Amino acid sequence: MGKRTFEEVTCQAETCLRDRLSRAAGTLKYYNCHWRKIKQFMESKGIDFIDSSVCQDYLLQKFGNRDYSTLAKGEKDTVKTITSLIEFIESGTIQSRKEVIDFEGSIGQHMINYLTFKTFQRLAKHTIEEYEQHLSRFLRFLKENQVVSIIAVNQSHILHYIKRINPKTISLAHISLRTLRDFFRYLYNHGVLEADLSYMMPKVNYKNQAIIPSIYTADEIEALIAVTDRGSAVGKRDYAIILLAARLGLRASDIANLKFENIFWEQNTINLTQFKTGQKLELPLLAEVGNAMVDYLKYSRPKSDEPFIFLCARSPFNSIHTPVVTKIVQNAFIKTTINTKDRKHGPHALRHSLAGRLLERHTVLPVISEVLGHENTESTRFYLRVDLTSLRQCVLEVPDVSSAFYTQKGGWFYE
Repeated sequence: MGKRTFEEVTCQAETCLRDRLSRAAGTLKYYNCHWRKIKQFMESKGIDFIDSSVCQDYLLQKFGNRDYSTLAKGEKDTVKTITSLIEFIESGTIQSRKEVIDFEGSIGQHMINYLTFKTFQRLAKHTIEEYEQHLSRFLRFLKENQVVSIIAVNQSHILHYIKRINPKTISLAHISLRTLRDFFRYLYNHGVLEADLSYMMPKVNYKNQAIIPSIYTADEIEALIAVTDRGSAVGKRDYAIILLAARLGLRASDIANLKFENIFWEQNTINLTQFKTGQKLELPLLAEVGNAMVDYLKYSRPKSDEPFIFLCARSPFNSIHTPVVTKIVQNAFIKTTINTKDRKHGPHALRHSLAGRLLERHTVLPVISEVLGHENTESTRFYLRVDLTSLRQCVLEVPDVSSAFYTQKGGWFYE
């Protein structure tokens, strides 16, 4: 490979992060901030072209031979970003860094059996992956403490593991303890353990109370749709994506995973299995949405054998990822004059807004559940809080209270 300048390499590496790994604009800016320090290093040394040895020399000058484990978080971040650039220089790509899942040994086999059991209960794939992550961390802790048999696990091990969980991340602690509680209950119910260790798991005072959804008026939604430049190839794609979110209420994950096999042009329907819930969903292919998709497919979509409808705008034209869909909607909001302060402005806000408009039209909950792809109306009730007009009709007048109530002897307000 020929000599390459700093700008050439970092520009290509940034494209890889954005298109292949779907890194957000803020993340790209973060990487570039660290990479620019290498450019300063090169200028100070009179180096014109970059290669992996230049990056390694920079790290050596900055950190010497210090052990990685002794570095502060900010220093570790520097190493991470620079090693990613080294990886790109040497291989032409950057691999996603995922936590290694290891279920080695007899305890690991029990965990595999548990995960298989949960899979047969038809839990979503991402939920199983979440269980895998927390169980793998617990197994790693047990190995560090030379615990190789599940019957050797006791309350002391559990309590010491819990202490390692960052107390600032209460939601993480809640999920981890919930997973372990269910795992030990499974072992007890299946006769692996004689004692039910699930009772040793402390309760975490955590409740994931969803906030009131962010919604936008019909006029604001129309302004959002109108701002997209449909004259460009990227604009045609983004326009179709925004319509799918605004008119049909599709989640970003379902838009990103939409395939040609999901579109039934003759029946004017979209049929898919939802990524989040695994539930099947059938929606009408509205003329406006269908026309936008045809416009993109005929005149803008790159030539590709990909089964997915929406592709990245740059080579190698892979299918887009969920964060890309979110960014498309967010960027469209930025181009408008819509006030998004204290309101989320991604695809889910469009989904909420659709539910809000249906409620305003007095659409019954079962119908809204069908449109949003909810399994039952309990999930849909969350959206009732956006129907402020109907809620105001439920408000009762508060009767006046006599001033004597506040001055009565022995009363709460008596002084």
